[in-house]
Amino acid sequence: MCLSNARPGQFIEIISIPDPDVKAQAIRFGIYEGAKVKCSEVINSGPVILQNRMQEIAVGHNLAKKIKIKLVS
Repeated sequence: MCLSNARPGQFIEIISIPDPDVKAQAIRFGIYEGAKVKCSEVINSGPVILQNRMQEIAVGHNLAKKIKIKLVS
């Protein structure tokens, strides 16, 4: 499943971030392979907003289509 398919309120685990440059940037925001985060909002054809602890991170739609995730309970 891709991050672009996540829905608000779902808890997800990041499975893979394919681009090494994006992976390096994402780590700075606490987004890494194995991280468990909450999808707080999805804007149609726009960014996916992830909540990790006390911060929110917007991931652009095109990038979100490349990030693999799985749902967690």
